Amino acid sequence: MTHSISLSWSTASATVPETPVPSPAQLSNIDLVRRCQAGARPDRTAFTELLRRYQSYVDRVLYHLAPDWQDRSDLAQEVWIRVYRNIRRLQDPVKFKGWLSRIATNLFYDELRKRKRVRQPLSLDATFTTEDGEREWEIATEDPGPDDALTTDEFYDRLRVAIADLPEVFRTTIVLREIEGMAYEEIAEITGVSLGTVKSRIARARHRLQAQLQNYIDS
Repeated sequence: MTHSISLSWSTASATVPETPVPSPAQLSNIDLVRRCQAGARPDRTAFTELLRRYQSYVDRVLYHLAPDWQDRSDLAQEVWIRVYRNIRRLQDPVKFKGWLSRIATNLFYDELRKRKRVRQPLSLDATFTTEDGEREWEIATEDPGPDDALTTDEFYDRLRVAIADLPEVFRTTIVLREIEGMAYEEIAEITGVSLGTVKSRIARARHRLQAQLQNYIDS
């Protein structure tokens, strides 16, 4: 007896689950930058996440550059406005942090020129007056102090104060070099002075900081 078997194939296509789009919080910094660069305007959610991750960094840069400015928050806001407008011009997303640092630094210099702040630079070769009379600056040696002294909160608090007390030109160069990690050539380009002047200012700033912090280093 012959049995006829009929096979019926469903023409309905299987439903393939869509891959969920990762949220900005799940993206790397590089992917956030790329998402901001993808459209005609930066993606709002991606840009907001970038701001959240780097806002404290920008605030820290501006604090070291302009510790006595009461309107640093306005300056920080302007930094992010410039980032929003120009992020598509950044060719290498990997270099976002350095690019952000340059925007903050250049904005600081633009504002400094507008204010035309003229401050007499401090000469470390000159004497200074104390209750005991005229004294000369005591330049500290370059011998490193004990490592444990560098880990105390008191030391770092005093370091921040000492940096803030530096003359404008010394403070700017030492911040760009030691905190931002910029090359001497980059600092010269940003500040508009010669390479030799940059090196001289950094050396003098280091000597003064060492002199002010020598008690903490030797303790």
